[in-house]
Amino acid sequence: MALLTAQQISRYYDSFHDVDVVFTKEVIATVGLQTKNIFLKHVGDQIPCVVYSVSMTGAKIVANVKTDTFVRIRGGNNLVSLRFAFQQPDRPVPLAFYVNSKIVGYSPYGKENQGLNFISLVYPQRPPDDLIAVLGQLLETSMNSKKRQEERITVTADNVQKLGLKSKDTVIYIDGVQRKCIIRDLSFSGARVIVPGTEELLKEKPVALSLELDERSVIQLLGKIIRIETVADREDIAAIAILFAEQSVPLGYKMRINDYLSSGRHVSLGKAQAAKATGKE
Repeated sequence: MALLTAQQISRYYDSFHDVDVVFTKEVIATVGLQTKNIFLKHVGDQIPCVVYSVSMTGAKIVANVKTDTFVRIRGGNNLVSLRFAFQQPDRPVPLAFYVNSKIVGYSPYGKENQGLNFISLVYPQRPPDDLIAVLGQLLETSMNSKKRQEERITVTADNVQKLGLKSKDTVIYIDGVQRKCIIRDLSFSGARVIVPGTEELLKEKPVALSLELDERSVIQLLGKIIRIETVADREDIAAIAILFAEQSVPLGYKMRINDYLSSGRHVSLGKAQAAKATGKE
């Protein structure tokens, strides 16, 4: 994730402090939450728990809290600490911290899971900046993927690394056939790439664009070709505009695009240019 200033942290808190983030499998994988190292702590008790949702003002968790432990917690005015741990891709040591919390509600977590409780927590004060950063970037990405979905990032040799890509040269599967391609630009909603082929072979075909990331993983973006242009008067090479299948775009990809757009390095295309790039003139 991008490095953030104190001003950005404060902006995240002001904008999103009461918005819940549900920790789905995709969210957990994207932010690197270490699910086996999340605990509810009260004095000498350290209780493993599962995070259901988190905001900048509270959280909902699932935990097996025994009756005598609940009695001790109530005796301490329901004050506890919630431990978070996140694996960082560029560091060997996880980012771990505690958030001071107060239990404001709990109920049995289904009849089949005897002993498990669904617990609601609130934070008596603003949580650590590290938690605000994680949640803020997720929520900003969700907002911008709709608000700024048509903004294009021209991919150059200079900004490939800043986008977290290994190269602008990659492969694309067009109607199941692998072809080499060069990425021209990227956005939340689509891409433009240069590929060998004619309009007859490419028109309205389904595609899967592979992006090799700098940490040696690969993201595949599914979509379809919506526009074809010739390149330098060559009939055997085309620039194709791709519209991604919205529901299949990985969160990790969206966060990379958001990090770049929010960094101040991006110069937006005008509306006419963006419309031409996506074939929505």
